[in-house]
Amino acid sequence: MELLLIVLVLVALVVGAVASTVRIVPQARRYNIERFGRYRGTLQPGLNFVIPLVDRVNTKLDVREQVYSSNPRPVITEDNLVVAIDTVLYYQITDPRAAAYEVADYLQAIDQLTVTTLRNLIGSMDLESTLTSRETINVRLREVLDDATGKWGIRVNRVEIKAIDPPASIKEAMEKQMRAERDKRAAILHAEGKRASLILEAEGTRQKSILEAEGNQQARVLEADGEANALERVFQAVHANDADAKVLAYKYLEMLPSLAAHGNSFWVIPGELTEAMRTVTGAFADSASKSVGNGNGNGDRNESERRTPPVPTPRDAIEQAQREAHEEAAKAVEQAKEESARADRIIG
Repeated sequence: MELLLIVLVLVALVVGAVASTVRIVPQARRYNIERFGRYRGTLQPGLNFVIPLVDRVNTKLDVREQVYSSNPRPVITEDNLVVAIDTVLYYQITDPRAAAYEVADYLQAIDQLTVTTLRNLIGSMDLESTLTSRETINVRLREVLDDATGKWGIRVNRVEIKAIDPPASIKEAMEKQMRAERDKRAAILHAEGKRASLILEAEGTRQKSILEAEGNQQARVLEADGEANALERVFQAVHANDADAKVLAYKYLEMLPSLAAHGNSFWVIPGELTEAMRTVTGAFADSASKSVGNGNGNGDRNESERRTPPVPTPRDAIEQAQREAHEEAAKAVEQAKEESARADRIIG
């Protein structure tokens, strides 16, 4: 019984020794091994063997790319404004030994280095440049961090500024400025639209006026052409029929009474009136002499005069037209006097 117990204890010790000898490292992991407190090596992924009670695992590191987000830190700009900047860091461990033995806490070291670098960069820029120069800040910050963390066995792949928060008063002022800019753009767009509308309306009015003027011009041209054609046809008809000058003179005198029509109070008798009267008088004298030469005596002439009514002479027609014109002029004068008297009574 005692022998069996001793065997079981030996077996347990052997199994424990073998278990403590074997180290299985997962993929993307690195184990730093110390022998009697001194760095011996780094275990790679897979099956590894160590000496029990001599070798021990000091640090277990993840060599995959990792993300570290820092808390917002206050930074003073060149124009003495305090802004809170929040950064995101993408890093990867390239040397597990240096990451474990060259720096005590690489995350805290990176965080403090990021803050000091940001304060140096932002301190030389104003607020507007800070808000619009994120890419420049990211590149400069990455260069500084990559150079400093190289000896720590860490490679900084990328640094991004997640947020830049100016003070509340500055935010309010910026919102007012943006609102004013939007109102300005809206007013400019409205004015440009109104200007375009007025231009189009003016163009339409101009085209309308041009078309109306062209239409009136064409109508006048056509009307003038019609009057010219009518006068030409009348002229051709007169010449084709060989009208007697006496007939033309009589028609000339026949149109004179129309000068006093339509309430005309002043009219001018043309200078050709004397010649026309002479022609018409001569025509009537010739017709009277012909009727006397072909008659049967005074008895027959008296008999014909008694049967036919007297024919008005052109002079009578002219005098009648003059009388009508004078009457119309007198009526117009009386009407003007009455209107003037009525206006005086209203004013008085």
